[in-house]
Amino acid sequence: MAGFQFPGQTAFYMGKVRDVYTINDDVLVMIASDRISAFDVVLPRPIPFKGQVLNQVAAFMLEATRDICPNWLSKVPAPNASIGKKCKPFRIEMVVRGNLTGHAWRTYSSGLRKLCGIRLPEGMKENDYFPAPIITPSTKAEQGHDEDISAENIIEQGIVSREDWKVLSDYTLNLFDRGRQLASKRGLILVDTKYEFGRLGDSICLMDEIHTPDSSRYFYAEGFEERQAKGERQQQLSKEFVREWLIANNFMGKEGQQVPQMTDEWINTISQRYIELYEKVTGTAFVPEPLPDEETYRRVVEALAKAQ
Repeated sequence: MAGFQFPGQTAFYMGKVRDVYTINDDVLVMIASDRISAFDVVLPRPIPFKGQVLNQVAAFMLEATRDICPNWLSKVPAPNASIGKKCKPFRIEMVVRGNLTGHAWRTYSSGLRKLCGIRLPEGMKENDYFPAPIITPSTKAEQGHDEDISAENIIEQGIVSREDWKVLSDYTLNLFDRGRQLASKRGLILVDTKYEFGRLGDSICLMDEIHTPDSSRYFYAEGFEERQAKGERQQQLSKEFVREWLIANNFMGKEGQQVPQMTDEWINTISQRYIELYEKVTGTAFVPEPLPDEETYRRVVEALAKAQ
């Protein structure tokens, strides 16, 4: 069920963590909820202030990359709400990796040396830098798990034309480079992330969130090389710690598996980690603004009226 009914609303879509409202078929209102997902499953308890963190980090990063490529965002009327242009999405996620971590490491440690058609170097350790960032796209599933796919298959299957793939891959690498520069200034390493793009008229636009803890993984730069040399775990700011907790409790989103119990203490820990990432990435103090739904609705309606 849609949480709101905005004037001129023509469609509603509930994603894993966002509610997306279409206004007059050409404007989107995105409400970032406090829901949290992992392994393509929405976990049973919300995380306080997570929606505000995601929305405000995304807005910060979209503004900081607007010179690289156009993006969908027009205004941010409330802490967890954004308004922007409706684009026709490409049905792939542009995943880009600077280090051998997460899914890439799990693939590599299983003995495979190819990921999304890309040959991975021999002799790498977990979290090592790739010689250069690699793009490992995935198909966007309406339901269930996204699937790895190679650039060659994307073009062969007509998901994206060769010309558009060139634009998408160039944007992806340039955005990732900017993200790494921004992270470096804050004492962080942007390890991997994903971007979603869509078409708006003749232009290709960046959509959705970017460089947030839900879409990205960050390591602390200080001590990174020493930890690598000693084979120690890297200190990170990302959602990976939630995935690791789920794996340790025998949950990876597979049929028949049960989500482990999320205690109040654990919920608070996750919330604090999200807030920590916000402050570290943006360099500003997080100001919690727990608006009632009525106020969020009022601000969005007012912003939509001004835009018309």
